[in-house]
Amino acid sequence: MNAATLDTAAAESLLAFWRDAGVDGCFEDAPVDRTHVAPPPAVKAVAKATASVVAAPSVGDAASEARRLAAGAETLEALGEAIAGFTGCPLKDMGARQPVFSRGDPQAPVMIIGEGPGADEDARGQPFVGKAGQLLDRMLAEAGLKDRVFITNTVFWRPPGNRTPTPAEQAACAPFVERAFALLQPKAVLLLGAAASKSVLGTDEGIMRLRGHWKEWRLAEGNVSAPVLPTFHPAFLLRTPMAKKAAWADLLALAARLDASESR
Repeated sequence: MNAATLDTAAAESLLAFWRDAGVDGCFEDAPVDRTHVAPPPAVKAVAKATASVVAAPSVGDAASEARRLAAGAETLEALGEAIAGFTGCPLKDMGARQPVFSRGDPQAPVMIIGEGPGADEDARGQPFVGKAGQLLDRMLAEAGLKDRVFITNTVFWRPPGNRTPTPAEQAACAPFVERAFALLQPKAVLLLGAAASKSVLGTDEGIMRLRGHWKEWRLAEGNVSAPVLPTFHPAFLLRTPMAKKAAWADLLALAARLDASESR
């Protein structure tokens, strides 16, 4: 690997670190006119895919329809079928092959929520089956949690270019996530990354502040609640190996809390 390749990889890792830390702006000492700089091809592809959606339903209308469909699902299997028939999320018409709902034990004591499907997940129809998912599985196995989890995401269709789902896209799918939570009634919830943590907890805090601190997720209806632990997304850990120690500590804390609750 030559020096230029190493410099590029280091820059990409640093930028990814700041993005996952919640940084969404960059400021310099003097203004710089960048209006004539053409966006990179990846940004153009995302913009083209987004622009292809015409007359998308409003967030309120989409969420209302999702809530109606979710309420009619009495099992997680039925919820998956309801998601497949849902047309209110704009991501469905942006090139995704299929809906990606869940994998794992439908009676698991732990619910894991990530951001959204990537290319491997879109191809196979299951969440966390690519490199990030393989790392997650290894960590869960080492912590004694692999067969005790139900895994899903905040959105169920792959965002174009693997970008972060928007708050509007997450809001359209949120009633299904909440219904999965109500049906599963887990003893604990693990949130992977900033996007999932912000969506579920309704906060603007970055993952660096949220990580490792227990919160509570309580639904407005149905008296369903559970302790929630935000941690780093496994994709972030692949880019930033130094963060694995903190994520491992989070998994051990989750396992200990789960064991304590089951021994009562």
